[in-house]
Amino acid sequence: MSTTLTILGLESSCDDTAAAIIRQSDNDAPEILASVVHGQADLHAPFGGVVPEIAARAHAEKLDICVEEALQASGLALSQIDAVAVTAGPGLIGGVLSGVMCAKGLSAALNIPLIGVNHLAGHALTPRLTDQVAFPYLMLLVSGGHCQFLIAHGPESFTRLGGTIDDAPGEAFDKTARLLGLPQPGGPSVQAEALKGDPKRFTFPRPLLNRPGCDMSFSGLKTALLRARDAIIAEKGGLTVQDRADLCAGFQAAVVAVLAEKTRRALLVYIAENPSQPVLAVAGGVAANTAIRAELESVCEQNGVEFTAPPLALCTDNAAMIAYAGLERYREGARDDMSLQARPRWPLDQTAPALLGSGKKGAKA
Repeated sequence: MSTTLTILGLESSCDDTAAAIIRQSDNDAPEILASVVHGQADLHAPFGGVVPEIAARAHAEKLDICVEEALQASGLALSQIDAVAVTAGPGLIGGVLSGVMCAKGLSAALNIPLIGVNHLAGHALTPRLTDQVAFPYLMLLVSGGHCQFLIAHGPESFTRLGGTIDDAPGEAFDKTARLLGLPQPGGPSVQAEALKGDPKRFTFPRPLLNRPGCDMSFSGLKTALLRARDAIIAEKGGLTVQDRADLCAGFQAAVVAVLAEKTRRALLVYIAENPSQPVLAVAGGVAANTAIRAELESVCEQNGVEFTAPPLALCTDNAAMIAYAGLERYREGARDDMSLQARPRWPLDQTAPALLGSGKKGAKA
């Protein structure tokens, strides 16, 4: 007997408020019936970065609007939703709390199951939403706040092979943009400038390449760019357009080199497990960078591994990935109740040591 599930997903972990509706019948490919994202770039632009308090208030104001727009786009009524999935962490706690409270209200009012989703699992499971990739696959999650290599064994089973011990690549791109007077978000701005620059003019460090394993570091790279910028300003009294483009090109080339080499190492560990169909999947906002994608595709080709990456709209934060991750958890029998908590920290691999240390609220990553 065929079972069709229709899941409403909510996402509010950072600065994008989103709602989406996913439908799937048994083993058929999942279908995105609607995906609505309201960004907050204009609200945060004057501050040069995301302001948590502003983000939380914007989420509270926009979540119900996003849900209404998703329902209109899908042609469905609330009574046709089988369950509501919501990002329960990690993220900016005010935003996560807004989403969790909205989802609890919908669950209680409609008497439908509530499913808390790890935001990172949403990204990590996106290749199954878009390409039905089979487990196990190697996942490079590379975004504004996270950078990890994970072997995905199942919807709630992940082994972390390594990750960043300080700044995530997206964070480093944002900080580089601020240092060079480029608009936020920094990833697209730096990439656009890099296309006009000479990546060989400045030789920036490739952190941790001399250390075994798959851990990464990008904080020192940002500092090296700052020093190079200051040296040019001291010499010339300012930056020319070409100076800025060359700095961006050199910075991006260093990030690409680090990610490529660490991916080679992660692939060796993953391939040793003898997966029947080896796949490297890349997701997260930084996966939209074309230079990074091209180099990772080359690494996969050299190692006989299939490369896949979601469409650009599903690389950045969205609720379709949360709805799908919730659907996978639902099929596994997972259910949450009104005790579901918003979590600022929530590592996917609970057995791995914390990359960034641990505090009162648990491991950061």
